Amino acid sequence: MKAAVFVKLGQVEMQEVEKPTIQGPKDAVIKTVRASVCGSDLWFYRGISKRESGSQVGHEAIGIVEEVGAGVTNIKPGDFVIAPFTHGCGECQACLAGFDGDCLDPNKGGSTGYQAEYIGFKNADWALVKIPGQPEDYTDDQLKSFMTLSDIMATGYHAAATAEVKEGDTVVVMGDGAVGLAGVISAKLRGAKRIILMSRHADRQALGKEFGATDIVEERDQAGIDHVMKLTGAGADAVLECVGSEQAVNTAVKLGRPGAIVGRVGIPQDPMMNTNNLFFKNIGLRGGIAAVTTYDRASLLEAVLDGKINPGKVFTKQFELKDIQKAYEAMDKREAIKSLLVF
Repeated sequence: MKAAVFVKLGQVEMQEVEKPTIQGPKDAVIKTVRASVCGSDLWFYRGISKRESGSQVGHEAIGIVEEVGAGVTNIKPGDFVIAPFTHGCGECQACLAGFDGDCLDPNKGGSTGYQAEYIGFKNADWALVKIPGQPEDYTDDQLKSFMTLSDIMATGYHAAATAEVKEGDTVVVMGDGAVGLAGVISAKLRGAKRIILMSRHADRQALGKEFGATDIVEERDQAGIDHVMKLTGAGADAVLECVGSEQAVNTAVKLGRPGAIVGRVGIPQDPMMNTNNLFFKNIGLRGGIAAVTTYDRASLLEAVLDGKINPGKVFTKQFELKDIQKAYEAMDKREAIKSLLVF
């Protein structure tokens, strides 16, 4: 089969690789319908994180189940599914508590790269999320929104959920990438009355406003903090940190009112943090890896099916697998908010 493979810094390409097979009783093989490039994929592409040359890439997809292991009873061949990047087991303490992104199953790893014609998926029985019907029952726009439920929409929602966004809140969203924009959707979905998006890019600002942002703050660092304080008085009720850089985290903890909570989903780029900034304002810091299966089943899939949210609009360019390098370049150069792969 054909799959996207990391070659070296700044280079991915389509290569011929072995098609995945069932390796264990909880496995499934999925024929990919749509996949995408994630902002976190740019980390190894840019050399910020290390990745082995020759390894398959990608962790966001929807598809049709082709084959399942002997222990899979809830999913069957022919099912149309969301393939979350988290593949939780559904049985451990983390999954049962609603944190399947932190699944404790020691065997959960090993799913193959999702930017491929076929995916080998672990813990299929619980982690896969069934979509009613088949791909042909839906529009392209709906398929795009289903795609976001494999990662970025659930990750944006995780920021809002861990920041405990509630009816009537004022929320600041840091980051205007796909996850940050999903955070805007999530804040509105949870009832926020004012949503301040920190963004310096006109196309992302426009989409953020369409999703529910009421204010845009373009400045960074102290100027950005001052602008938010001018808009809010004492600061926001909740802050969604969807970047991960040291600058973003340091700014985020200064944007909340006393007692606010920062929901952090940007993958940390710096292990150190001055927690005194939290202490002296009673600021809470939550967040981490999203509970994708939990959120999709609880509310997000239904919200997409009902047309209540349309997060698929973050896909501003689409490509075939043979053009995978162009898909990465489009995001790296900010020519696309998010790149879709159509199979």
